[in-house]
Amino acid sequence: MITTPLTADLLRGALDVESGAHGLVPHRLPAWARARADAQLRMAESQPSGVRLAFRTRATVIELDALRTTRSYVGAPPRPDGVYDLLVDGRLTAQGGVGGGNTVHIDLAGGAARMEPGPPGTVRFDSLPGHDKDVEIWLPHNEITELIALRTDAPVSPSPTRGRVWLHHGSSISHGSDAASPVTTWPAVAAGLGGAELVNLGFSGSAMLDPFTARVMRDTPADLISVKIGINLVNGDVMRLRAFTPAVHGFLDTIRDRHPGAPLLVVSPIWCPIHEDTPGPGAFDVEALKSGVVRFRATGDPAERAAGKLTLRVIRDELARIVAERADENLHYLDGRDLHGENDRPLPDNLHPDAATHRLMGERFAKLAFGGPFAAR
Repeated sequence: MITTPLTADLLRGALDVESGAHGLVPHRLPAWARARADAQLRMAESQPSGVRLAFRTRATVIELDALRTTRSYVGAPPRPDGVYDLLVDGRLTAQGGVGGGNTVHIDLAGGAARMEPGPPGTVRFDSLPGHDKDVEIWLPHNEITELIALRTDAPVSPSPTRGRVWLHHGSSISHGSDAASPVTTWPAVAAGLGGAELVNLGFSGSAMLDPFTARVMRDTPADLISVKIGINLVNGDVMRLRAFTPAVHGFLDTIRDRHPGAPLLVVSPIWCPIHEDTPGPGAFDVEALKSGVVRFRATGDPAERAAGKLTLRVIRDELARIVAERADENLHYLDGRDLHGENDRPLPDNLHPDAATHRLMGERFAKLAFGGPFAAR
């Protein structure tokens, strides 16, 4: 077996790498932006949704050593283990996991957290075809991953970028919450169908129109750009309509500073009954949690919309107006209800789509975006 040093040129979808205690830690935000983020966003960006090792090789056996860090919520059902997806020449060929790893135990009621350390593990793929091939190993979208060693029975070299680069920003739904595996998050499904190279800046709980996120998007090379805006602003109850409108303009203006002509798609929230007409903040349903079920609820008062509190309907109307009124022929609007609407499968926890819905959303986005504003010119 040949050990190949793990370096940034083998990674796609990561905007930065950090040297950890054991190996290489991929990040989806650069260090300067991480320094300005809160704990939630730092946790979310360090989970490598859309990040993959990409190389060309004749190897029939591949082994990857990694140290994972997972989360466990006191009183809630165990979260599923992270999955490594192996693609050969663009086709999902095998899946695996590493086991072991660190666990962060979180008390949802009080917010306390403690770390339980654990050992690294190894994911192995074998019986692969012996011809020259492009290999991608997509890292788990839902757990922090420290890459330690890559071993193969033939040399590897970095794969060239194939296809246009699609840069996407959104919430936990874009991050991939409750998707079955990293290539089945809705952005990954859409990228595969659209033949695009995905850079996924979907951050669980953290699509807050942060100026530093807009600057990161401005500075990231991309051919296609999309921003999915709304749900975190409502369930976080972080601003009113007066602040929302200029914040959206500022976010788009920053992206346009260095991407003046790229197709830019603004996507509004998917259908989410608890927040359609009821403002945030959102909260865990404590009674459901007592029975081991994770469910969310809205705690705001619909009457507060008159004072400028945001709901999903308010946000959709305002985003559509903003896009229509900006003098930008390459700026487009997509109603999130066209990805998941009122007549689709219910959201199991009242907030996040299930695995089947992720696939459906990806297929719908591919048709609407890659068959529309993202179509090759």
